[in-house]
Amino acid sequence: MEQLDALRELCLALPETTERLSHGEPTWFVRGKKTFVMFADHHHDDVLAFWCPAPPGVQEELVRTEPERFFRPPYVGHRGWLGVRLDVDVDWAEIDRIVREAYRLVAPKALAARLD
Repeated sequence: MEQLDALRELCLALPETTERLSHGEPTWFVRGKKTFVMFADHHHDDVLAFWCPAPPGVQEELVRTEPERFFRPPYVGHRGWLGVRLDVDVDWAEIDRIVREAYRLVAPKALAARLD
């Protein structure tokens, strides 16, 4: 699946990132512990997407202004995680920025600093 392959490439390019299944879906972790991206292949609905942590207020703003592309995912949405649809026209440069921001939010400061 091309969306999964592209997302995997972005995630695994980040320092000390690993991939394994979590809840039946490919999920990426920092140092094997902290989740920063979870693939969602029609996990609870008919949406192909990924979920990731977002900075405070970002989820609400993007869901409000672009509901065709962004949503509040189940289970983790109440913690500010963002759902990002991959079954629409995708801007992979934007996806890269979102993935990197999610990584920065969960990675230790020394690892996050390596992105700058």
